[in-house]
Amino acid sequence: MKKHLLTILLLCTCIAVGFAQNRVITGKVTDQKDGSPLPGVSVTVKGVTGLGTQTDISGGYKLSVPATAKVLTFSFLGYLPKEVAISGATVNAQLGTDSKILNEVVVVGYGTQSKRSLTGSVSKIKGADIENIPVPSLESAIQGRSPGVYIQAQNGKLGQGIQVRIRGASSISAGSQPLYVVDGLPITVDDFSSNGASTNPLVDLNQNDIESIEILKDASAAAIYGSRASNGVVLVTTKKGKAGATKVTYNQYYGFSKPTGERKFLDAQEYVTALRAAGIAGGYSSASIEARLQRYAAGSDDYKTYKVNTDWQQQIIQHAPVQNYNLVIAGGNEKTKFYISGTYNNQKGWILKNSLNQYSLRTNIENQANNWLTVGANLSVSRTVNQRLDNDDAFSTPEQIVALSPITPLIDPRTGLTSGALDPSTGLPNGSFPIYFNPLLNSISSHFTSTDYRNLGNVFGQVKILPSLSFRTEVGVDILNNTEDNYSGSLTLRNTGPLNNVGLNTSVTSLNFNTNNFLHFLKDIGKHNIDAVGGMTYQRQQNDLNSIQGDQFPSDAYKKLISSADITSGSSSSTAYSLLSYFARANYKYDEKYLLSLSGRIDGSSRFGANHRYGFFPAGSVGWVISEEGFMKKQKLISELKIRGSYGLTGNSEIGNFPSRGLFQEFGYSGVAGARPIQLANPDLKWETTATTDIGLNIGFFNGRLSGEFDYYLKKTKDLLLNVQVPATSGFTTIVQNLGKLQNKGFELQIDSKNIVGVVNWSTSVNFSINRNKVTDLKGQVILGAGDQVNRAIEGQPLGVFYTAEFAGADPANGDALYYKNTDLGNGKRDRSTTNDYNQAVPVVVGDPNPKYLAGLNNSVTYKGIEFSFLLQQVHGNKIYNGAGQYMSVGFNNGADNQTIDQLNSWKKPGQITNVPEARLFGGNGVNPSSRYLDDGSYVRLKNIVLGYNFPKQWLSKIKLSSLRVYAQATNLITWTKYKGWDPELNSDAFSGNITQGYDFYAAPQAKTITFGLNVGF
Repeated sequence: MKKHLLTILLLCTCIAVGFAQNRVITGKVTDQKDGSPLPGVSVTVKGVTGLGTQTDISGGYKLSVPATAKVLTFSFLGYLPKEVAISGATVNAQLGTDSKILNEVVVVGYGTQSKRSLTGSVSKIKGADIENIPVPSLESAIQGRSPGVYIQAQNGKLGQGIQVRIRGASSISAGSQPLYVVDGLPITVDDFSSNGASTNPLVDLNQNDIESIEILKDASAAAIYGSRASNGVVLVTTKKGKAGATKVTYNQYYGFSKPTGERKFLDAQEYVTALRAAGIAGGYSSASIEARLQRYAAGSDDYKTYKVNTDWQQQIIQHAPVQNYNLVIAGGNEKTKFYISGTYNNQKGWILKNSLNQYSLRTNIENQANNWLTVGANLSVSRTVNQRLDNDDAFSTPEQIVALSPITPLIDPRTGLTSGALDPSTGLPNGSFPIYFNPLLNSISSHFTSTDYRNLGNVFGQVKILPSLSFRTEVGVDILNNTEDNYSGSLTLRNTGPLNNVGLNTSVTSLNFNTNNFLHFLKDIGKHNIDAVGGMTYQRQQNDLNSIQGDQFPSDAYKKLISSADITSGSSSSTAYSLLSYFARANYKYDEKYLLSLSGRIDGSSRFGANHRYGFFPAGSVGWVISEEGFMKKQKLISELKIRGSYGLTGNSEIGNFPSRGLFQEFGYSGVAGARPIQLANPDLKWETTATTDIGLNIGFFNGRLSGEFDYYLKKTKDLLLNVQVPATSGFTTIVQNLGKLQNKGFELQIDSKNIVGVVNWSTSVNFSINRNKVTDLKGQVILGAGDQVNRAIEGQPLGVFYTAEFAGADPANGDALYYKNTDLGNGKRDRSTTNDYNQAVPVVVGDPNPKYLAGLNNSVTYKGIEFSFLLQQVHGNKIYNGAGQYMSVGFNNGADNQTIDQLNSWKKPGQITNVPEARLFGGNGVNPSSRYLDDGSYVRLKNIVLGYNFPKQWLSKIKLSSLRVYAQATNLITWTKYKGWDPELNSDAFSGNITQGYDFYAAPQAKTITFGLNVGF
């Protein structure tokens, strides 16, 4: 009993000692400005991890702290953090507002501006949000992060072009990509591809070196870039060094990729059964059908037992590791700041023989030479090697392998074959008797290598003339050297001799020179603030192109053109343009409430006619910060309220270098050299002009815990640059003229919320946008897109609408493909009866490739070093036309290509109700372009998800590290869509353009990538 009493007494003593080691602190936190209570303030004990609380609605708190605790730390969004010594049981604190947070700085043309004073529409994406995302270029990294910005990759091939539309397409024939400006230098984004499928020059930019990306969307923000700003402007600012101790950071990640989607095709048994039935329905005899099947089965009868069941789709999927290594050294002092970054990036695409290998180095340095002069340089060099693939329209492109029969063996079992087939001892893929050329042979006997060497940078000097006046001069160059080396060996050419190998080499040197020179005036006069900039800029870009082609190589061991016995062609050319501009902008602010901004730019371009060489692009905007008014001071709900409006003109000059000139081309006849005219001159040719009106609202609640930005805009583009038909008696068919109009109007919103602030931090960002595009005037013209020409530019319709016959399913009586007649009956009515005669079906608008709305949702949670975030991206309401459907989803009516699994539902007997017409081998039943091949392209994608852990600093200090983070990350992890194809994010790289949108022709799906990374700071 004494032992038990002694134990109880000892336990009570320990509890009492434990309580004695802690004490309870209470207090209240208020606003330093007016003494109002601040709810939600984080209260923690300095030096103690995980111990803290938050203030209640009245600003009060209660916290049990260790007896050894000496200092409490108070932090709250929008306020400066504060440390207060514990001097008793009550500790109160007053917090002052953090002007840096309330006045976040955004980069604008030729300067910066506080977001609070901004009257234009600008979206900002922080570089930290896109670091270490394993995508080939920065456009994919910012997908879904900004309202009104539609980003769509052509396909899943590494290095391919990416389509970016800011507030819709503003042109029909001219460029629709935004202007990209890196550290003040407009960079080269020309496509130098030799195979018709565009590449992406932005692949050469290392996204880990990016500090911020600003997207200028309305005319007030973008008009200072004048004739090139109608499609928006993307300003990229790279990282700079900061004063303080030199920091060394090492980052690396490693992972793997695979396709986001696969399609299901007929297996051997399904294929044989369906082809036999289709052959009989198509009028073929059983003997001829069996002979065809035997030929596809490499001359054997194995197809009868389904012994061979080749899944060709799987043959083009390769192991795809992804790795990236990045080392950064940054620091400096008050005089000199530096940033040095080196990166090695190696990605192997999931598609057979596709890869991207890159080295890059960046050095940014700035020196305060004296109290009136600052000089610096931003320089980067890179080498990018892209193992490319043929375009989507080529038989040799990997995705077209799905046309091959499942009864064709991967390796031909026979010997002594002709037509380029090989002895089976080589173990090479079957090249003799598949239905079409086997792309696997192309992967073995060819290469297509694109190599970029890029030097991008500028040097600058800034002179402080007066306390409020400075002058800045910048000189920059973007030098891009691109070579493409393409060799097609003997196995890649069917039914030809073994020496008909072909080699092609192209090279391009692009020199883009730019200089900016401008004055900057900034002064406060009482309650007045004036921020003005004015100057000039000059740009000249010259592209020199060379190509040479040869054939007749001794063997596949010789792949360079020096070994060609017959140089069949060669060419060289040079093209250039220049741009001289003068610009000015003045921002005026009175009493932090009333805002006015005016800008103007005069552009003179060599691209346009002598009568319209110069254009003027003005813009103006106003803003009212209502939250700064006296009647708003007493309330605490709304912390920011600003309304703004803008109007301005921007231009588009992206239509080639000589559209206004009368051009001649070399021409030889009977060995005599000469020249002939090829283009009519148009001295009145000028820019496309876009007038943009924007009305916006910025609002914040609870001292910035919840904020929103809303915009309504209307963009009207006139003087479209089009090829207009002229009488053939002129000796020409078209001339480039300014003709036509289109418009974009829409709504954007972005809502940011700090849901929880404290030990647990949870933030949410939502963006949503609607854009409605319409061609308003083409003077009666109809402009056709590429591919099946189902995409059209038509007055009164969105750009690129699908215009074709309307499919009505299968005739229950006989399985014929049916179409709606759609004959115009007047009064807006059409004949909705059906016909099996395709020529009687009147084409109509059957779909729109433009999304009805875009959305993005970004969530981020952190707790004691643990971080978790995910980004959802949504595209809704767009249609996709499957141009390959007339081969792969047509029930053998266009040939013996393997078919998608849905063709098993084809009509088979009278009275059957189905949307799949009867399968008739080469019968042509339902193969014509129609809405049969149109699908819903809407999707929701888990674009990015990250789980990471930051090790506590007190642990790291023992091993001399300043930071250590490990993480796992996935990109394109899950896609929710009803689209029947491989991937809803696509546009065939062989048929892309402003008009041809949402056109799928064997376009490879995007990559799903999972990586594991490490970040170490020294």
